[in-house]
Amino acid sequence: MRGLEQMKKIRLAVLLSGSGRTLDNIHDHIAAGDLPAKVEVVVASRPDALGLQKAGEREIPAFCVQRKDHPDDNSFSAAINELIAPFNPSLILLAGFMHFYRIPDQYQGMVMNIHPALIPAFCGKGYYGHHVHQAVLDYGAKVSGCTVHFADNRYDHGPIIVQRTVPVLEDDTPDDLAARVFEQECKAYPEAIKLFAQGRIEIIGRKVRIRPLQT
Repeated sequence: MRGLEQMKKIRLAVLLSGSGRTLDNIHDHIAAGDLPAKVEVVVASRPDALGLQKAGEREIPAFCVQRKDHPDDNSFSAAINELIAPFNPSLILLAGFMHFYRIPDQYQGMVMNIHPALIPAFCGKGYYGHHVHQAVLDYGAKVSGCTVHFADNRYDHGPIIVQRTVPVLEDDTPDDLAARVFEQECKAYPEAIKLFAQGRIEIIGRKVRIRPLQT
């Protein structure tokens, strides 16, 4: 079996809007030696995003592109693509990115997103952050979780790669549920990235097939 040290590292571009918790998680897995990847560039949608500061502390090139500075999603996304293109990313990660990113043809099948619910439930436009967890509680669902999927040009729509579940407890608050789901996000996203790096993901229509690890 090929060890991680023998695998070529994939180049990651990370798009974020807030604290950079997911960036921290990815970096921790890389530093631990269990994820064959390198974060090459970070783009934030807010100048005060803590994730920008964290990228700077790690000497990762980091930029800010604000949605309000662009007339539509197309020009906003084009500005992001112009910044990340020189870094030749193998994979683009949406890591708490709170705006619609329109994926160009050259990046189709190369953009992953993580959503804090079990798609196709509690997903789509307006379902983000604590809005998701409040909706789960209001509906009375007994389980929730997270979904890593390939992003396409519809909200929370692309083929699913990894899902992990958590119980919904009777006395849960949105914060309680969010914390439990995030614990699983910290496992699911690196798992999906590693599968991509190993070349084990095959997209067949709406489905993702995970190929066996080559020995």
